Amino acid sequence: MGFIKWIFNNVLGWKMEGTFNPAIKKAVVIVAPHTSWHDFYIGAFARNISKTEIHFIAKKELFRFPFGWYFRWMGGSPLDRTPGQNKVEAIAKLFAEKDEFRLALAPEGTRKKVQQWKTGFYYIALAAEVPIYSVSFDYGKKLVTIHAPYYPSGDMNTDLNRIRTCYESVVGKIPKYT
Repeated sequence: MGFIKWIFNNVLGWKMEGTFNPAIKKAVVIVAPHTSWHDFYIGAFARNISKTEIHFIAKKELFRFPFGWYFRWMGGSPLDRTPGQNKVEAIAKLFAEKDEFRLALAPEGTRKKVQQWKTGFYYIALAAEVPIYSVSFDYGKKLVTIHAPYYPSGDMNTDLNRIRTCYESVVGKIPKYT
C-alpha cells in the first residue's frame, strides 16, 4: 500500500469504490456534493490512489506567477471567463487539443446548497463526445465512489435523472448544503 493510500485509509479513515476505465482517455468527471474546500484534498488523494490523470479548469488569472506552475502541475487549464465567450465550446476545444483529458467539475457550481445543478458539464460532454463519470464524496460513510461511465444520449432530462441517482443519500462535508 502506498503512503498516500495509507494516509487516506488509515489516518483519514476514507475508502474508495469503483475505478476509472484506463481505456477511456477523455471524460467529464462530475464530483458531488461539493460543500467544502475539504473536497479539494479528498479529490487529490482519490486521484492519486486511482492512478488516473484528472484535470480541472479555473479562471486564467490563477495561472499567473507565482502559483501558475502549481495549478498546471495539478492538472489545471486556464479558462478565459470574460463575458461573451462560449465556454462550452472553449472547453470542448481543450478535449480536442489533448490526447488525455478528464475534466473534473462540480455540477452545483458552488459549495452552497442549490435547487438545481448547472448543466454545463452535460453540454460539454455532448460537444466533446465523451462520457460522464459520476464521483461522489460521501462524508457520512467516508467513501469516494467512482461510478461507471455514462454516455449522454442527448435527452438531458432522462440523462440527468439517471446521473442524479448516483448521489442519492450521499452526505457532503456540510450536510445542510447537500
